[in-house]
Amino acid sequence: MIQTVLLNNNIRMPLLGIGTNNISDEKAVMTIVNSAVTAGCRMIDTASFYKNEEYVGAAIAKCQVPRRDLFVISKVWNTAQRLGDTAGAFARSLERLHLNYVDLYMIHWPVPGCFPTTWRELEKLYSSRVVRSIGVSNFDIRHLEALRKSSGIIPAVNQIECHPLNYNKDLVEYCQAQGIHVQACAPLAGGACLDEDIICVIATKYGRTPAQIALRWAIQKGFSVIPGSGNVDHIRADADIFGFSIEEEDMAILDTMNCGKRTIEVPEDLRDIPF
Repeated sequence: MIQTVLLNNNIRMPLLGIGTNNISDEKAVMTIVNSAVTAGCRMIDTASFYKNEEYVGAAIAKCQVPRRDLFVISKVWNTAQRLGDTAGAFARSLERLHLNYVDLYMIHWPVPGCFPTTWRELEKLYSSRVVRSIGVSNFDIRHLEALRKSSGIIPAVNQIECHPLNYNKDLVEYCQAQGIHVQACAPLAGGACLDEDIICVIATKYGRTPAQIALRWAIQKGFSVIPGSGNVDHIRADADIFGFSIEEEDMAILDTMNCGKRTIEVPEDLRDIPF
């Protein structure tokens, strides 16, 4: 059974979900979401920028799992932040998803000069109960500190790229000290983790796949994970990470792999702006 974590607003969130980034084909989205739900996943991550919310919503409607048992995540994009249209962007996301609430709504990127105002708009959505939790994505310590100084609501989640090849310990420890749950997106480094000799050797030791080792590493660090895959067998295997543990000595070995490798690119509209 997939375990859960209690967020700082007393909402429970699964530790494993399915990511839908870079998947905008209707048939593929339907297959991926259905396969993940069948494998036991109950958390589905999307965003307006992914251009697939409508397909995700259709898949949710057909999955035969009660809405209350699913945890749906979406995010507000940079353009809407700059236009001051966070509420409108959220309403459009709800319409595309064919839902009347989402479980977690996030700021996708900390757009300079915009994200504190965007956060206040998310607070309003949270107060109106159309979102159960609010959080951020791709935020560093300085961005979180800016929110802390201007808001009484601490983000429930910070979704960041995190895997054995990219482990920002300072950011992780800051989040954990502040009660912000770390969610690992791209937890397999876009597949790069699967080819690493150290991970493969450890996988052989435990009779597991390299993907399961990388995901289990994150779970034992206290993170939730949202791997994305178009392969039904991989989705099924990725869900099977709660029946074993990695020994401390092997966790320490995996920690030595950190080299700051990033697979998520900074959006084009932020590349020339210090943020």
